[in-house]
Amino acid sequence: MPTTDPLPDHPAPDNPTGKLVLLRHGETEWSKSGRHTGLTDVPLTNRGERLAREAGGLVAGYDFSLVLTSPLERARRTAELAGLHAEVDPLLVEWDYGGFEGRTTRDIRRELGYNWSAFTHGVIRGTTPGETVEEVAGRASRVLTRVLPAMTEGDVALVAHGHFLRILTAVFLRMAPRFGAQITLDAGSVSVLSFYREQPAILSWNYGPELPLEPSES
Repeated sequence: MPTTDPLPDHPAPDNPTGKLVLLRHGETEWSKSGRHTGLTDVPLTNRGERLAREAGGLVAGYDFSLVLTSPLERARRTAELAGLHAEVDPLLVEWDYGGFEGRTTRDIRRELGYNWSAFTHGVIRGTTPGETVEEVAGRASRVLTRVLPAMTEGDVALVAHGHFLRILTAVFLRMAPRFGAQITLDAGSVSVLSFYREQPAILSWNYGPELPLEPSES
């Protein structure tokens, strides 16, 4: 996905003291059924709204210097219900799944005849062009060039989507983007990244009112 946002005038700071709080939007009907939900604007379910409110309680103690949200309704509504006054950043949209938008992994695997995954095999062109995992990582990198300076002033919250936040976490940790495949993220969950002894680290991951019983499907 092309972008015209400028890079900052100064490089990212070293070892900022603030926390980076990641909030995945609450449940939607598509996330509930495991359908790949990229740029389609799907609203929260009633349970998704409850998860968003409960997430607000989890982040109430942070001192945010910056709060950003994806422009998609499910993220903006989650930020609102969590009590966060968020600025929209178009770079926080979910992975563009192209021709696999709205389809489940099970259905795609049945059609292809092998164990497809977006991280391993990528997506195809559809009504939208689709993105490679590296293109999503490029967007995440641009978000971090904005976020890291703000972390010198306080904590930062990002309200966005499962696959995007997993890839952003890989970039934050200075890992390959496909490392995101190994860290699942549930709807309505809160995760916290920080620096520990000068190294980027996970302080808390996939935390929420309900412990996951199985990996998230989307």
